[in-house]
Amino acid sequence: MRQKIIAGNWKMNKTPGESVGLAQAIKAACAKVPKAKVVVCPPFTALAAVSGVVRGSAVALGAQNMHWEKSGAYTGEVSAAMLLDLGCSYVILGHSERRTYFGETDEIVNRKVKTALAAGLIPIVCVGETLAQRKESQTEFVVSAQIVHGVAGLGADLGRIVVAYEPVWAIGTGLTATPAQAQAVHALIRGKLTELGGAALAQTIAIQYGGSMKPDNAPELLSQTDIDGGLIGGAALDAVSFMGIVNAV
Repeated sequence: MRQKIIAGNWKMNKTPGESVGLAQAIKAACAKVPKAKVVVCPPFTALAAVSGVVRGSAVALGAQNMHWEKSGAYTGEVSAAMLLDLGCSYVILGHSERRTYFGETDEIVNRKVKTALAAGLIPIVCVGETLAQRKESQTEFVVSAQIVHGVAGLGADLGRIVVAYEPVWAIGTGLTATPAQAQAVHALIRGKLTELGGAALAQTIAIQYGGSMKPDNAPELLSQTDIDGGLIGGAALDAVSFMGIVNAV
């Protein structure tokens, strides 16, 4: 059985000091939650502080992005080695906000995924359609293309990734895909992973849902056959709300 993974994406929120308090509260609460893998992804400036809090605990540390090169003249970027040195074991790649605001393409995501895996990081690969694309019945085409191109050429390493389905229209809007809508796309993703790596491998890959998941809708979403956790945004900034989702597992 695939382990549920609940990851909190704090985005551009929380100073290092504020992050310590949030991480401490989550760490304390997670001591009693062995069934879910819990990951916190603070901004780069807070990674060191949060790492000091969660190191050696049941809470894993993740970053929100990274560059595909090992080092070099890439002002403002961070490398996989830098993240590893801070204690990160996960990294979010291809988030819709990176794609929308910073022009990241499937090719860029693929380069980052390969670099992360080569370094020993677990990439959380994000895919999802916009509201306009859903209204035009393009969800299957868009999500399939993001999967196929985003994880191309991984071979056996395909089994080391996590996928997060984020309907862009449900991120930070308060809108949420119905459990049936979410399950349908998760099943589509698992089908594409099966085509790429075989059924046995595809069944081992966790697929998270990320789109306004909250404590009140988490139980029904997490009960769906192919939904293996959540990539949580707004609700991750409050320990009580975040743990409400973790406890739903």
